[in-house]
Amino acid sequence: MPAPFPDAMKQLVRAKFCTFQLKVPSDWKQPEGEAASQFNGAFKDNELVTPPDTPLFLPATMNKYHTDAQREANKNYGDFMDGISAAICDAWSQWQKAATLVTVMINASMAAGGQVVGPPWAPLILAKAPMANPFQVKHSTAIANALSTAWLTYTASIKVPGLPWYPAFLASPGPIAPPMPNIPAPLQSLVQVPVSLAPAILAQQMFGLYADPTTPFTRELFEAIADGFDKCFKIWQSSTMITNVMGTGPVPTFAPPLVPVGPVVGGFGNMTPGGFV
Repeated sequence: MPAPFPDAMKQLVRAKFCTFQLKVPSDWKQPEGEAASQFNGAFKDNELVTPPDTPLFLPATMNKYHTDAQREANKNYGDFMDGISAAICDAWSQWQKAATLVTVMINASMAAGGQVVGPPWAPLILAKAPMANPFQVKHSTAIANALSTAWLTYTASIKVPGLPWYPAFLASPGPIAPPMPNIPAPLQSLVQVPVSLAPAILAQQMFGLYADPTTPFTRELFEAIADGFDKCFKIWQSSTMITNVMGTGPVPTFAPPLVPVGPVVGGFGNMTPGGFV
């Protein structure tokens, strides 16, 4: 299937972030006793209870200054989540259009091994990631680098386990089998180790690269992005097909007229770009 649509990832990231029930201001403590009377007396009646914004964050109270802080946090973090989600999906799409599966070994009908080759994600993500201020630059850079490394680790693990992709190569009528595409196969039928993309590991990598544990809400932000990415990845992984791995190879036993057909031995296959569909 195509790379995930940005709107889908945006909604997933926002939904996960909402589950943390974070309040702003984060260090607010409700005054008690005489301090509470003084606090309430400092505001107009129409400032004491105001409607909150749709939450990514919750206001510490319904006081106007708290709901204003909530609106600002919702906008700042919401815009960043939407922007980085769109940048990730765009990078994913560019990778999918360019990536190939190469050096697949072919013997008779069976295909095995291979290596996935594609562009690194970090520069693709950073080309469209939110970068309007230091907050966005630092967060975008940590996310892009963590995802790029994790994706490379995952794709490096992908191997063809030995699948009958080329039935015609069991009896090829010539000294060299002509180029032929593989029988389309689900990505899930290949050997792969997606541990590096697990949400907890991915979020921890982002947080480690960010390298500032004092920034509020950063850990939750990274967890939300990692969780949204994971949900998109699982759908993509289960729906993507491997196609257009063009196979060929020698037929050493071909010796007409006594042996007019024979199996391919020591052949190879390479995918044309765009074969992940």
